[in-house]
Amino acid sequence: MPASSENSGPHWTIRPIGYINSPYKQKFGVARQPGLVPAAQAYIDLSTEFTAECIRGLSDYEYIWVQFIFHATIKDGWQPLIRPPKLGGKEKKGVFATRSPHRPNHLGLSLVKLERIECNKQIRLYVSGVDFLDQTPVIDIKPYIPFVEAKPYAHSSFAHERELLTVHWSQHALNQMQFFSLDSEYFQLVNQSLAQDPRPVHQHHTDKVFVMHLGNFDVLFQFRDKTVEVTGLREHVGI
Repeated sequence: MPASSENSGPHWTIRPIGYINSPYKQKFGVARQPGLVPAAQAYIDLSTEFTAECIRGLSDYEYIWVQFIFHATIKDGWQPLIRPPKLGGKEKKGVFATRSPHRPNHLGLSLVKLERIECNKQIRLYVSGVDFLDQTPVIDIKPYIPFVEAKPYAHSSFAHERELLTVHWSQHALNQMQFFSLDSEYFQLVNQSLAQDPRPVHQHHTDKVFVMHLGNFDVLFQFRDKTVEVTGLREHVGI
C-alpha cells in the first residue's frame, strides 16, 4: 500500500509560479533524467503576476534549476522503498536514495539548459534537455552556478551512465515523417528518447509494439536486442 505523508507538524502551502509545455504528453517515454535527451525542448510560462523584473539577470546564466511537482503521481501516494530501473528492478533502495517521483512531497528538481527568454504579456522561458511531463507545475527557478554546484568526481552509487541503444527507422516510418512534414528536430527527439530505453523493467523481454505520445504524434516502435525500430507514426487522437 502507498505510504501516507500525514503528520502532526506544520504545513505550508506552495502554489505554482508557472507551468511547462513539454513534448512528453504521457509518463511513458519521459527522459529519466535531465540532460539525457538534448533535443527535448520545452517552455515554461510564468504566471502573469511575475514581470520582467523577476527574471532580470537570469539570461546571463546558461543553465537553471527548475523545481517542480510530480503532479501525475500524487494520487499514487509514496513508497519508502523503490526499485530503480538502473538496477533492473531487482533491488530496492530507500526513496531518499533515489529520484523516484513517488516521494512524500512529490517534489522534483531538474537542471536544464536555458535557451532564451521572451517577455511579452507573460514571461516564457525556453529550455532544453528536459525530463518534464507536459503541464508540470513549476514552483521555483534558480540559476545554476558551476563553481559551487559541479562535483564531477563525487561518488554516485548505482547511478551511472547507461549504454545507449541503436535506433533504426523503417522505410514506412520515414515515409510518414515526410508525409507529416516533421523536421530533423523531431527526428532527433525520437532517436534520443528511444536510445535511453523507456520500457518498464518487467517488459524487457517482449516483442510487443510500444506506443509513445510525443508532441502531437504517436511513435510506434519495437525492440530487438539492443536495437529499437521505429515502425510507424500516427497523429495522436485524444480520448
